[in-house]
Amino acid sequence: MTDPDLYFKDVTLLVTHYNRSRSLERLLNTFRHLGMTFGDIVVSDDGSRPEHLEKLQDMQSNYNYRLVTTPKNRGLGNNINKGQDAVQTPYTLYVQEDFEPKEIFAAHFKDALHFFETDAELDIARFYAYFKYPYTKPYNKGFSEMRFSASPFKNNHLKFYVYSDHPHLRRSTFLQKFGRYPEGIKGDLTEYRMALSFIQHKGKGIFFDKFTDLFYQKNSSDEPSTMGRASWRESKNPLALTARAIYLQFKLLKWTYDVLFKKV
Repeated sequence: MTDPDLYFKDVTLLVTHYNRSRSLERLLNTFRHLGMTFGDIVVSDDGSRPEHLEKLQDMQSNYNYRLVTTPKNRGLGNNINKGQDAVQTPYTLYVQEDFEPKEIFAAHFKDALHFFETDAELDIARFYAYFKYPYTKPYNKGFSEMRFSASPFKNNHLKFYVYSDHPHLRRSTFLQKFGRYPEGIKGDLTEYRMALSFIQHKGKGIFFDKFTDLFYQKNSSDEPSTMGRASWRESKNPLALTARAIYLQFKLLKWTYDVLFKKV
């Protein structure tokens, strides 16, 4: 029986997927285990291999989702755009298929949804990150508001990550306010361009302070991450660390210029 307190009729769970059907099944099964149900579920597939697409079609009747497909891989931007286009509820919980909610997620998700219903200016609530957003002020119930500033005195380059493709709640009018995701470019650049638009259009977002407490990110050996990073950016070699420091200062200057002068 569905728990009425965990039925979110105004929310669509939007999951983007590419060649990781086992991960998708684990994600959906975990939401079921938590007792969380939604007004709708949309799975947007980015041209997965036939064996994964067949698995997605087999799982539809069990998890009752709508499957949105494309005949060939078109990249992250297209996958999110077509998935979001299919959403028909006021709010969207966006999750990539390699994440898994933890036991306490439901309670904090209820808080975030309540904030959206009472704060008309709120555009995004972020539930996971690799690092803490550097400039915040307390919001409510373990969330903080992200405060972007182009000031050179706020010189932490992480300030540009007000938007992230990690799990978050947003209004389903997100694309109308901030524009569609750019297509035909790499995933990290797609994410950056959306963050840039979010800043330029004065988006308001909140960030869960204990940002690793709500989701696991699971990359199994049989379904590894499809995103990669340059090895020198991860190295602890002194020469690589020096190169990284110079790179980050250049990035800070370039991104500040983009925010102030480059329209997306």
